Amino acid sequence: MLLSACAVKGPVKPVLPTGQSAPVIRSPVDASGRPLPSQESSAAEQRNSQLVPVPWSELPGWEKESMPEAWAVLTANCEKPGSLMASLCPQIRRLALAEADEQRQWLMQQLQPHRLESLQAQANGLLTAYYEPVIDARRVPGNGFSVPLYRVPAGLKPGQPWFSRQEIETQPTAQAALHGREIAWLADPVDAMVLHIQGSGRLRITEGDGRAYTVRVAFAASNEQPYQSIGRWLLDKNEIKDASWPGIKAWLQRNPQKAQALFWVNPRYVFFKEEANTDAGIGPRGAHGLPLTPGRSIAVDPLSVAYGTPLWLVSPGPTQALQRLVVAQDTGSAILGAVRADLYLGTGAAAGELAGRMKQPLRMWVLLPKVQ
Repeated sequence: MLLSACAVKGPVKPVLPTGQSAPVIRSPVDASGRPLPSQESSAAEQRNSQLVPVPWSELPGWEKESMPEAWAVLTANCEKPGSLMASLCPQIRRLALAEADEQRQWLMQQLQPHRLESLQAQANGLLTAYYEPVIDARRVPGNGFSVPLYRVPAGLKPGQPWFSRQEIETQPTAQAALHGREIAWLADPVDAMVLHIQGSGRLRITEGDGRAYTVRVAFAASNEQPYQSIGRWLLDKNEIKDASWPGIKAWLQRNPQKAQALFWVNPRYVFFKEEANTDAGIGPRGAHGLPLTPGRSIAVDPLSVAYGTPLWLVSPGPTQALQRLVVAQDTGSAILGAVRADLYLGTGAAAGELAGRMKQPLRMWVLLPKVQ
């Protein structure tokens, strides 16, 4: 999230096995239900990547994959599998209690690995990570809680740019449109920025009478302004060496007079919807509409990888070496390009600390059903 994404080029055709035609992929929708670019496309029409069929032996670590963990995310994905995997879901469910060797052999018989390659001039892809923060909040402002989280303002039109972050915080017209739309109030503007970038989170609400409970806030819409990384801006200005959230907070403690200018570097602003947090063990919903699985759900550029697609992900570190099956279930404004993924790591401070440090090389293989 701290890097600028690569530019997107025009349509190209991926390489498919001889005699195979590309399966139709339904265009995904974002978290507010709007279709992403193009109403319907095929794998041959994805804009910035190509697929090269390879044998399973090319996938580093495949023989060591934990089938119980992989099968759990494949089964969960079958609640909304997309057109690519839908025909295989009855068998995926049937094999849920099968031995690991049987599951592995079935996947190798039914799926064909394709190395995902970018058509841009880059040697490696990029893996980052994200998480679901847990933040203290109040329903009414006061006692240090002065940073609002807003519902979608009336009159906001999907796809049409609205006021920038600076304008939202300074212009009377924008403030009038948001009056009465507050969900809750936070104490720290950095925590609010974290929520805006992560796209969802849990709020620990304490009422005036002492009652405490937790709710989840999820992405509802944005002001359609481009995302700009405040961490990248601080690095470019040689203000910091550590662009993690703890590093940014430490810089703000030293430079409180520069806080507002820093936040205005990022014009993108997110509006939320409140969800009842009925089960703390269930992750937030990604753009595909399914709860995210820690360590197994990734955010992708849907112009390169369709939602619901299983992939083999390999990243050597340095934060954490990874070789595992993942599923494309989310996206984000900074996740652009072919070999680019954001790995969901879970809820809370420990996941956030790891996510803030993860920025490492990436290779991916798309696992497509074989044409029968």
